[in-house]
Amino acid sequence: MADKSGRRRRSSSILQVYQEPPEPLEQLSDQAALPNLNANWVNAKGAWIIHFVLISALKIIYDIVPGVSQEMSWTLTNISYMFGSYIMFHHVRGVPFEFNGGAYDNLTMWEQIDDGAQYTPAKKFLMSVPIVLFLLSTHYTHYDLTYFTFNFTALLFVIIPKLPWSHRLRVRLFAGPEE
Repeated sequence: MADKSGRRRRSSSILQVYQEPPEPLEQLSDQAALPNLNANWVNAKGAWIIHFVLISALKIIYDIVPGVSQEMSWTLTNISYMFGSYIMFHHVRGVPFEFNGGAYDNLTMWEQIDDGAQYTPAKKFLMSVPIVLFLLSTHYTHYDLTYFTFNFTALLFVIIPKLPWSHRLRVRLFAGPEE
């Protein structure tokens, strides 16, 4: 149903899913003009080791907290890493620097890595780290159903946005009207 201005009325749905439209030619030429320093670091020498350092640091921090069991420590490490990974790679759009004039404003960091190509070595690595961490946390929680549920849910929130069919797919909860 359209209102007087010709725009569709907003849906009353809590969940809004839409496909981001392809970039116009001007945007593509802006992206090709300069290297994307926001996403190129994932291919740099030694950049992959930071994930293991972060996971180890999280595990140590949760281990030194009094009253936290090994099972809870692994689960908190898994959830914390997955939450940070989701925010960094799949939630924030654009580039935090002002060197490219907004050429990547509509893309998440995951979509910027390797110019959006799928199954590159960097993307394979970044997809395997959450899976391996999930397997470790599931093993060290002794396959308890409660811990498994939390760990698996955290894994799904990070793996699903990495899949090729969800490239440029946006899911928003409690979305306001589009400007």
